[in-house]
Amino acid sequence: MLKLIFVLLLAANAALFAYGAGYLGQFSGNEHEPARLQQQHNADKLQLISASQAESAAAAVAPPPPPAPVPRDEPAAVACLEAGNFPQAEARKFEDRLAALQLGDRQQRRNLPDQEISSYIVHIPPQASRAAAEKKADELRELGITNFFILNESSPLKWGISLGVFRSEAAAQSQLATLHKQGVQTARVAPRYTGSKQMVYQFRDISEDTKARIAKIVAKFPEQETRACSSAR
Repeated sequence: MLKLIFVLLLAANAALFAYGAGYLGQFSGNEHEPARLQQQHNADKLQLISASQAESAAAAVAPPPPPAPVPRDEPAAVACLEAGNFPQAEARKFEDRLAALQLGDRQQRRNLPDQEISSYIVHIPPQASRAAAEKKADELRELGITNFFILNESSPLKWGISLGVFRSEAAAQSQLATLHKQGVQTARVAPRYTGSKQMVYQFRDISEDTKARIAKIVAKFPEQETRACSSAR
């Protein structure tokens, strides 16, 4: 038993000696390694530096950052371009030519609430009431004029008196002159309108190059033009 204790004590002393001499390596970050430090070259010239000095040294050898990308110039956009007014037949041809530009939702089409003259009416302006219109009709009969009729509620010239409808303005003016000679001084000539089917096109957020290409297409339709968009349309 004593022999075993002696062997254990001897082994423990040997381990303590090896640890103190640095033969067993470093077990804690706060402990020194004198034997290893002695083996380093120029150990006497080593010096400690602060964290800020270390960061400055690292920055000095770091590679420069890559250059920032140069921004590319985008083509300036035109706020809004308008073209028209196209009759239906021309509108279809115009759209066929526009298809190659692939404008998508940058192109809009709408119908114009426009009107065109279909004929001319010779008439006495609207009277205040049906009774007043009947009184004016009696005056015409006294002058020997019987070719007329009173315009009813559905007419824009309600309670006026029609004295003839003509396809041309010249024919209407000729009839008016005849009536003046007969003593009808209050008669007038007015155009009659019918709804037309015309298309106007608007192009938004387009480049100057696209604007020029659209204008070139519009130029193939002599009666049409391009213009800045108008809120009144």
